[in-house]
Amino acid sequence: MANRSRLSYPACSAILLSAFFLTACQESEATKSADQPRPVKAVRVSDIGELGNRWFAGRAKATQEVSLSFRVSGQLLSFPVVVGDEVKEGDVVAELDAAPYKSEADRIAANVSRGEATLANAEQQYKRDETLFKQGHVSGARLDIRTAELKKARADLAAYRAQLARSELDLDYTKLLAPFSGRVVATYVDNFEDVRAQQQILRVVDTSRIEMTIDIPENLISFTPNVEDIRVVFDAFPDMTVPAEIKEIGTEASETTRTFPVTLIMDQPQGVTVLPGMAGKATGNARQVLEAQGIATVEIPVAATFNAGGSDATAVWVIDDASKQVSRRDVRTGQLTDHGIEITDGLKPGEWIVVAGVNSIKEGQQVRILGQ
Repeated sequence: MANRSRLSYPACSAILLSAFFLTACQESEATKSADQPRPVKAVRVSDIGELGNRWFAGRAKATQEVSLSFRVSGQLLSFPVVVGDEVKEGDVVAELDAAPYKSEADRIAANVSRGEATLANAEQQYKRDETLFKQGHVSGARLDIRTAELKKARADLAAYRAQLARSELDLDYTKLLAPFSGRVVATYVDNFEDVRAQQQILRVVDTSRIEMTIDIPENLISFTPNVEDIRVVFDAFPDMTVPAEIKEIGTEASETTRTFPVTLIMDQPQGVTVLPGMAGKATGNARQVLEAQGIATVEIPVAATFNAGGSDATAVWVIDDASKQVSRRDVRTGQLTDHGIEITDGLKPGEWIVVAGVNSIKEGQQVRILGQ
């Protein structure tokens, strides 16, 4: 009878110890993972009052700006403007040598005159032979020849006229006109240079009105359409406040900053000139407008709300500032807006709420706010 092999006592001890340490390590890792704060996306609850307490930075830019170029090539013969000059709409700001284009237009005009004469002769020949054909004095073949000659004369004249129209356009294009009143801010060539079609010649900006783009956080953007008394202060003129109004509100947030672009527009202030590129800051007011319209002054993203436990109550996860633990809080909601949902009761400005993955969070769970 074969002997059964048996493990020695030391070998058994080593196996048991290995299993014990492996289990302990696994339990330690699981405990460590459970203790790690969960990263969450969150926003701080804001109300319209923050718009009046904050200044948003931006830079001035022209309402209109354009780089001008000729549509034809040639030698620059006149360049009467320099950087800083004011120009009026329709002013000639540069001019090419028009002689080659004038010569080409005259040549084609002569072709048009010759084509008109040829057509007139073809029409006379056709009418005469048509009469003779009806009288039986010429054959149908001859009338067909006259018909073909007449069609060719008409086609040639149409082609000459099209060429003349094009050459006259090219002649007009030797003058570069200011499309609007503004200021010359850059020139790219010198007088008497040979320039190509579409080559940049100069840049003109319209400084009669100034724009500024500022970035508004996502928790305040919904209040922006109701902002009034917008004021802009430029760093170059710190003692001057320029009234402005909203021109455009962006509908897509920046991927990195989660802010929305808002474009302001304003008239040039008296006594100074705000130039494109000047830095400044803007602020405004909207609380009184919203309260007069009965609109809630607290608004949050719709994704922050959920219905817990199958109830109809709407709730959010509020993050405690000190412990960074979440707790469920029921809120009363108002109307849906373009950027979120109104909260009429249950939240206070300054509180942090979770705005993503709300259905997978548990009461009392420790979290870490992304971006902090």
